[in-house]
Amino acid sequence: MIKKYLQNNVLISDGAMGTYYSELTGNDASYCEFGNLNDKDTIKRIHTDYIKAGAKLIRTNTFSANTYDLGVSFERLKDIIKSGVDIAKEAAIGNDVFIGASIGPIKELNLDESHSSILDEYKFIVDCFLSSKINVFIFETFSNCNYLKEISEYIKSKDSSSFILTQFAVKPDGFTRDGLSVGKIIKLIKKIQYLDAYGFNCGSGPNYISEIIKKINIGSDIVSALPNAGYPEIIHERTVYPNNPAYFAKKVNEIKSLGVSIVGGCCGTNPNYIRQLASLIDDKSKKIKNIVKNEEEIKKYENKTENAFKNKLDNNEFVVAIELSAPIDTDISKLIVGAKICKENNIDLVTVPDSPMSKVRADSTIIAAKIKREIGIEAMPHICCRDKNTNAIRSSLIASHIENVRNVLAITGDPISDASKVETKSVFNLNSFRLMELIQDMNEEFFKEENILVGGALNLNVRNKEVEYNRMLKKIEKGAKFFLTQPIYDDDAIEFLKKIKERTDIKILAGLLPVVSYRNAVFLNNELPGVTIPDKYIKMFNEDMTKEEAQEVGVKITVEIGKKLKDFCDGLYFITPFNRVNMLVEIIKQIKG
Repeated sequence: MIKKYLQNNVLISDGAMGTYYSELTGNDASYCEFGNLNDKDTIKRIHTDYIKAGAKLIRTNTFSANTYDLGVSFERLKDIIKSGVDIAKEAAIGNDVFIGASIGPIKELNLDESHSSILDEYKFIVDCFLSSKINVFIFETFSNCNYLKEISEYIKSKDSSSFILTQFAVKPDGFTRDGLSVGKIIKLIKKIQYLDAYGFNCGSGPNYISEIIKKINIGSDIVSALPNAGYPEIIHERTVYPNNPAYFAKKVNEIKSLGVSIVGGCCGTNPNYIRQLASLIDDKSKKIKNIVKNEEEIKKYENKTENAFKNKLDNNEFVVAIELSAPIDTDISKLIVGAKICKENNIDLVTVPDSPMSKVRADSTIIAAKIKREIGIEAMPHICCRDKNTNAIRSSLIASHIENVRNVLAITGDPISDASKVETKSVFNLNSFRLMELIQDMNEEFFKEENILVGGALNLNVRNKEVEYNRMLKKIEKGAKFFLTQPIYDDDAIEFLKKIKERTDIKILAGLLPVVSYRNAVFLNNELPGVTIPDKYIKMFNEDMTKEEAQEVGVKITVEIGKKLKDFCDGLYFITPFNRVNMLVEIIKQIKG
């Protein structure tokens, strides 16, 4: 039915529910979905106001109706959804309008949230709507495509006549909160055969949504555009949107002319916005305007650089990487000296960790860029997800690429210690898997000619080695091209590495961290996550050794382990102990023989 209407008409949707409810009631603290049970008259008035304003599609007051957001039981959730549908149906009596089930994203409480539990909840929500005879589904304000294939297939299996629209919240820069570009979204969406339409709501005002849609080849696609009223301000701790219905209507009418089939409003809009929009779209047919670009041609700045590290991996050459820590202050003398030694001794890659163990150090991407620029050796920043949100990580990656950094180690990162949590908060918008996806998306969007090579971390010291192997396979699927392992000391880890190389051809650099004293050995064994040093090595040290004697033992142990690893790994990755780069150079010479 709705598809037939869209063949000859532009469908006008309603505007915001939450911000209009807040405008009417003065209540901006609680979820408006509870109004389905305790404030039905206001919810019905909102639907009626939008219908009178000219909306042909109204969305149920159920955007946040899930147990995660509302903190309710499944039984109470079912009541909220059923009541929301009943109120919308009452408002629609005598009016020729469509009712769409508004379903928002279910927020994962943590990055390892069970996929099956969230999918089961989506199915429960869908069943609630289907039992109330609703077959128009609008998935709104999504930041990724997770669950959409499974849940849309589920809907179509229950009712093949259902119409499914999925809308994404895209920021003014053209990316979702999870870092997916519009191009990537559309590519993923078009692989899901069960979806009938896609579009954009929330995240941006009409001007930015217009610019985003201009870049899309709509063709025969059914596309929606439901922008916010504009960009909000925070006034006295309240989110306030501009009151500009005439401007909004004018811009959305322009969006319609780009070939968009469904138009309406999101946050900050109210019936006045829809009334103004409906008065402009008196001819509901789609008239597609040709966009003629008349941009001044600017000569593109060439920023091509050779990635010697990648070339060696591609040519199956044995590579050596050395990790140099960024400074805790502005003194970079030891770092620069270490990088120069690496360059002079033909080391293939210098890596820079990202404030490990949540101890503040100079930014890894800036330090890596400085090393690459001034020393002339490939340098790779570790990028963790603890301290930066998606925007900040993307900014760092773009700047790093401009500075000719072409290799990145994507890791989740160590959590902030309990002692620091009072003043410092973790971010963790992403984990290592999602960070790899983000970088791969940026490779397609920004770095087409010169991709960033993505590496991942691999812990060979875990007890359940098959779980770690499967995590590695997942990282490969997300875009990892090589791996650096945690420091290796025991034969079990070496044997595990050997088995991995027999099962996959992924490039792996085996990690080595030389022990430099008895005290150092005890510390690493007890306080460095993911590291276990066998007793036979610890017993080779004693507290009475001189620095030189202890270092000699450390060299001997590392050479012994390195020679075991050399035959079935693709390279070695050395973590520098206490700035002793010359010690590593000696170890490398002995391992290579």
